[in-house]
Amino acid sequence: MTRPGGPGAPRPGGPMGGGPVEKARSFGPSLKRLMHLLLSYRGFMAVILTSTVASVILTAIAPRVLGHATDLIFNGVVGRELPAGITKQQAVDGLRAQGQDTLADMVNSMDLTPGVGIDFSEVGRVLLIVLALYVCSSLLSWIGAYLLNIVVVGTIRRLRADVEAKVHRLPLRYYDTIPRGELLSRVTNDLDNLSQSLQQTISQFLNSVLTVIALLIMMIWISPLLAIIAIVTIPLAGVATAMIARQSKPHFLNQWASTGKLNAQVEEAFTGHELVKAFGRQRQVEDEFDERNGKLYESSWRAQFISGVIMPTIMFLGNLNYVAVAVVGGLRVASGSLSLGEVQAFIQYSRQFTQPLTQIGSMFNLMQSGVASAERIFDILDADEETPDPVAPERPTADHGLIEFDDVSFRYVDDKPLIENLSLVAEPGHMVAIVGPTGAGKTTLVNLIMRFYDVDSGTIRVDGVESRRMTRDDLRERTGMVLQDSWLFGGTIYDNIAYGDPTASADEVMEAAELSHVDHFVRALPHGYDTVLDDEGGGVSAGERQLITIARAFLAKPTILILDEATSSVDTRTELLIQQAMANLRTDRTSFVIAHRLSTVRDADVIVVMEDGHIVEQGNHDQLLAAQGAYCRLYNSQFAGPIDADLDPQATPTP
Repeated sequence: MTRPGGPGAPRPGGPMGGGPVEKARSFGPSLKRLMHLLLSYRGFMAVILTSTVASVILTAIAPRVLGHATDLIFNGVVGRELPAGITKQQAVDGLRAQGQDTLADMVNSMDLTPGVGIDFSEVGRVLLIVLALYVCSSLLSWIGAYLLNIVVVGTIRRLRADVEAKVHRLPLRYYDTIPRGELLSRVTNDLDNLSQSLQQTISQFLNSVLTVIALLIMMIWISPLLAIIAIVTIPLAGVATAMIARQSKPHFLNQWASTGKLNAQVEEAFTGHELVKAFGRQRQVEDEFDERNGKLYESSWRAQFISGVIMPTIMFLGNLNYVAVAVVGGLRVASGSLSLGEVQAFIQYSRQFTQPLTQIGSMFNLMQSGVASAERIFDILDADEETPDPVAPERPTADHGLIEFDDVSFRYVDDKPLIENLSLVAEPGHMVAIVGPTGAGKTTLVNLIMRFYDVDSGTIRVDGVESRRMTRDDLRERTGMVLQDSWLFGGTIYDNIAYGDPTASADEVMEAAELSHVDHFVRALPHGYDTVLDDEGGGVSAGERQLITIARAFLAKPTILILDEATSSVDTRTELLIQQAMANLRTDRTSFVIAHRLSTVRDADVIVVMEDGHIVEQGNHDQLLAAQGAYCRLYNSQFAGPIDADLDPQATPTP
């Protein structure tokens, strides 16, 4: 049979299904798109911005006020050393007369009274003001952080919901091109990484930028000369950060691409661990894991190392700035151009000025990682969706199950034809068996009925209405499908059967179980229908799992019933019982049965033999055997003795 991943639709990557490395988009558009998502919380963002601005302003004012306390202490210390009973001007004149002009200039610029010491009451009042400023600043900062957490969590919740909704709108063709582990990595690991990056960077980045602006204003107010010295750090830090970030971006993209590939390999290895052990491929799987783990290590190490250079580089520039400010500031105090408190405040500002620059640089590490994850998530959101349902859909006037294929052509890959000019009519209530070698297009045929794929040309009509004129939901509500691979979810056996029709009564569920011969083995279990299964169907055999999925399809009471190798996991006796149950359900229902075991389809009303996407024969069992064609050869290969079949492959066996 031809299905995604088969001959008609090859999947990229190695033996374990790794995907190609995504080409990076530019940093700016992805970051802008993230900001647009955050701005959906405009009210919260306005309060966050206001509280952050107020917090930064209070934090910026506090060192200047604290500098005044230093001036009070220093003025008191110096004033106490001067003779009492004279004025400040007399003290300055006396110092000049002694040749101490520098000291005289400093005393002249100070607000002191000779002979009077430190005014501790005034110092205490100033310190209380500083304490109040810091407390209010912290409170406003906490409010901003609390609201920002609401915004980020809400944004990620919305983004996760968008991804979940998008996944359901993607065509089956999309899943043919991406390994399941890679997709899981994007909707889990990348979303979590983006959430952490936003929470850790937005608040800090906003606070750091506003702090730089506020401190720059305060430094210019205190001393334009010292401010120029401090400002020199900004372009140097910006150039260093940009150069390093440009080098680290590709490595972050490779890091998350490698993470997705590794997850895909691990998911496939764990899912097929029995097969891996059966073929003795543990060493091969381990070697492939080591190889991909090594690539992840290399990309992660390079990304973290290169981006980690940003912070020490900016800290080095900050230390140079600190030395220059301290030297020049000391000379300005000695000359009387600045007070000691002003220089102290400026040095504190310069250190605080370097800190947000360092934080901005270090945050580029997280921002690069977060934007790389965002790009991978946006890849899913930007993927082409299924063609939309018609605006004015049509519905069949009656549910008989008449299916008509009219000159249908389809291919998974443009340059590889699969089904060409196929025409077929399935009458209501008929069982249509589709047989043929692997890759003939059997499963593709039923995928087209379900509109998992749309035909390239031609039409498929359901009870006289073209399937593309119907909504997908309407079409699939009329169809019950049982695949070769049984799928059960975590829950009880009863819940798994009732999944076919959530509105069904308990009696209807039991009836479906009896018709599909589930009832006899379920009642033998200790907890009966309340037996809890995991998503792997643990606790029941492969054949019993398949019977449960068949019961689920029976409960849906579909107009069209599709069984894709549905009896491949059951024994011959159970297969006969299922065929008897299907006979009861086929009244006014059309059944499509895909099977390699021709014993399953002997009683079919019509047997369609497909080869290379074409119908080469159709008819009932007796007619096709008498025709001595493709069906006869398939039948010989299964039921004729191996020696006889080799001697005369055209021989007709006795039915």
